[in-house]
Amino acid sequence: MTTQHHADRASWRRRNPAEFLAEVDVAVVGFGIVGIGHAVAALDAGKTVAIIDRDRRPIGASIRNFGHACVTGQVGELADLAYTARRRWLELADRVGFWAAETGGLALARSARERNILEELADDRGERVRMLSADEASRTLGTDGPPDLKAGALLRDDLRVDPREAVPKIAAWLADQPGTTVWPNTSFVGSEDDVVYTSRGPLRAEKTYLCTGHDLDYVAPELAEECAILRCALQMTLVEDPGVRIEPAVLSGTSMLRYEAFSQTEAARGLREELTERSPDLLDIDANLMMTQRPDGTLIIGDSHEVRSTQEPFLEESTTGTLLAHAERLLGLGPGGLRPRQRWQGVYATSRDRAYLQRDLSDHLSACVVTTGVGMTIGLGLAERSMR
Repeated sequence: MTTQHHADRASWRRRNPAEFLAEVDVAVVGFGIVGIGHAVAALDAGKTVAIIDRDRRPIGASIRNFGHACVTGQVGELADLAYTARRRWLELADRVGFWAAETGGLALARSARERNILEELADDRGERVRMLSADEASRTLGTDGPPDLKAGALLRDDLRVDPREAVPKIAAWLADQPGTTVWPNTSFVGSEDDVVYTSRGPLRAEKTYLCTGHDLDYVAPELAEECAILRCALQMTLVEDPGVRIEPAVLSGTSMLRYEAFSQTEAARGLREELTERSPDLLDIDANLMMTQRPDGTLIIGDSHEVRSTQEPFLEESTTGTLLAHAERLLGLGPGGLRPRQRWQGVYATSRDRAYLQRDLSDHLSACVVTTGVGMTIGLGLAERSMR
């Protein structure tokens, strides 16, 4: 595949064969977790690396999420990628020096059906999923929990990082590594053979990886259209420390609709109808009611989902209100028990027919994009596979 931006590039290259920003083994476009993963895997394979990103620092989906590697929620190939990514997260935390906690996840069941889902998953996963009584789940949660709490399950292998710390620290660490060159505030504008054209000038790379997430349609519009890649926007909120320690990532019944390890159980039949009756406002905003606590005690709470080709920048206050009200009930807090500090919109790539896109476009150019909301869960695993 040849991408075009400037006229007559081939003749420019013949006239200026030495005028390259760099000549490397691997070029990576995009400084999110997928791009960072490719850069780290390339360095570990002994390759020289150039990284470009249009922003001056990571500001996209990789810092706007829960920081939750939802390993247990994956099945099949995605589970394999998630376990590879989990190992890589722990290796990087040790090498780079950022917080990563093997706290697991806590799934809360508020009905007999949800309890049955967790029991079926525990039967399938053995020691990786441990059932908890309602009292045990409340103690693990650190609060009284909801009054209708029936049971819980501890998801042993789920992992947590602070997304606002982890990705920027890895990016800064990469910039200091021998064999790596980083150009922030630099846009990819096209490629031809082994030449990558950027807004700062051309560079030469034996292999270039487009890791641009939902902005793939900016650099490879035909591929994005072929793979039906759209943008999923979600609303999230950071609330003040509620005064309790919540070690695991917390999942609810809506999470059981979203992650296949739960949704593919026999017990999950009828769950959507049950939640529609019990919490129609959550289903109206396509919510995955979850929360994680950062090391400073603040809670990340989310999230709603809306899919469009181009997203509106405006946040609906009613959506945030719905999520916070249900989060308060999940924690057994009264109205107003959670005090918002920040609100934001996350955006990630989504596709109706695939969980990720990994495609060679030519001998020298590949695209790698996670097209579900599990970039932090599988991104490092995808990157390692790219380098094999």
